[in-house]
Amino acid sequence: MRREISQRWVLSFADLTLLLLAFFVMMQAQVADRLKLAAGMRNAFGGNGEGAGPSSTVQGFTATQMFEAGEAILKPATLRRLKTIGATATDANARVVVSSQGRDGQSARLDSWELAAARTTAVARAIRAGGVPDGMIEIAIPPMRASDPARGQRISVQQLSGVPPR
Repeated sequence: MRREISQRWVLSFADLTLLLLAFFVMMQAQVADRLKLAAGMRNAFGGNGEGAGPSSTVQGFTATQMFEAGEAILKPATLRRLKTIGATATDANARVVVSSQGRDGQSARLDSWELAAARTTAVARAIRAGGVPDGMIEIAIPPMRASDPARGQRISVQQLSGVPPR
């Protein structure tokens, strides 16, 4: 007697494959606020949605307003503001996430990618000067394609209160 082999597993496999594909498409989608997307995903998978609630403070900056033209040197007023953010985060024992989106054109010393990375690092260093330890600062710079035009860099600083360091 020949036993018939069941093919029901194919339906489950196809479902899992489509769910994974949808997940990666969503992750790669150009979203205005990636921090809120990440918080929503944590919440959907049983997390507490850190970053979306009242325990989070997000401040956005345009790099051209923060830095000297074509350089990664912070303007004095911006430096004071970032040190204040660092002091506030230190008092609250909060973790700080510095994230960068986009890039400006190249300068005489740096190409556009180096300039974007140097500016993001300068923001993190200014926050560290406010008293935040290195272990409580996270820097996020998503990948950029060479074919994408330089439309300006935006740097956001997110303070996550009551979050233990990783």
